[in-house]
Amino acid sequence: MTRKEQYAQLIPQIAGLIKGETNLVGILANVSAALHEAFPERFFWTGFYLHEEGKTLSLGPFQGSVACYSIPFGKGVCGKAWEEGRTLIVPDVEEFPGHIACSSLSRSEIVVPMYDSSHTFRGVLDIDSTRLDDFNNDDKDGLERVIALLMEETSNLFQQK
Repeated sequence: MTRKEQYAQLIPQIAGLIKGETNLVGILANVSAALHEAFPERFFWTGFYLHEEGKTLSLGPFQGSVACYSIPFGKGVCGKAWEEGRTLIVPDVEEFPGHIACSSLSRSEIVVPMYDSSHTFRGVLDIDSTRLDDFNNDDKDGLERVIALLMEETSNLFQQK
């Protein structure tokens, strides 16, 4: 099965999983679990860093090994995706200036920023792989669709925080 086909199957499953739910932490935990389990051979670390205030991202729900608690604006792949306001694919994290090594096993990474319906930044989806150059445009498109769905369903929950 191609990556496109995997995302095409996964997105309706995630939609059903989160529809009508109101527990934001639970929703993010289940989305990270669903993604992590859908690509077990590829996704080493799958989770969220959330923007609560100021110029820092805070660790949110995730699947994988222990992680960094906070990431400053513009630092590492997550902070840079926030600064640039776009999805970043990093084929080799060792080559990324200022990479924050939460795990020495991480070799490549994709980070998708999350914006609510009023275009307020809410956080990032961060996925690491132990393989070099493991993410491509099919992953970018699929994960951006997952985040669009997630933000459509949870925008009001972020606003309640």
